[in-house]
Amino acid sequence: MKIKSNPPNLKSQNTLPHFLGLCLISVFLVLAGTGCKNEAGGNASLDPTGVYALVSVDGKSLPCSLFHEGESPTIKSGVFTITADSHCRSQIIFALPPGQDMTREVKTSYTRQGAELTMHWEGAGVTMGHVNGNTFTMTNEGTVFVYQK
Repeated sequence: MKIKSNPPNLKSQNTLPHFLGLCLISVFLVLAGTGCKNEAGGNASLDPTGVYALVSVDGKSLPCSLFHEGESPTIKSGVFTITADSHCRSQIIFALPPGQDMTREVKTSYTRQGAELTMHWEGAGVTMGHVNGNTFTMTNEGTVFVYQK
């Protein structure tokens, strides 16, 4: 019995290198597109400087009560100022029972990577902040402060 062999399929053999080439080009374009972002997360042109007013603490609108270190102050208002010379100032007005207003002002220097600010407080620790448009958010000892320009 004679067996007739079919000639190899040259068409499919010639398209494989083209297909692989297209796949490699696609992968390269995807990697190149993601690699075009700068190290600062695409926010190098972001200008965080300005004066921000405190709008909420732990999701509660002002004025609000906050339990802190055995006390329950009522936070009435606050201002957070970010300057171009890598400094910040936080000022919060609050009342302790029986209701006398007090002001607490603290200063910090900061370093910035994109929208993230690392703040080194005078006489205290380090906190992180994030700028998103006109909103500045900072978490300090588990408490979330949200400010608006």
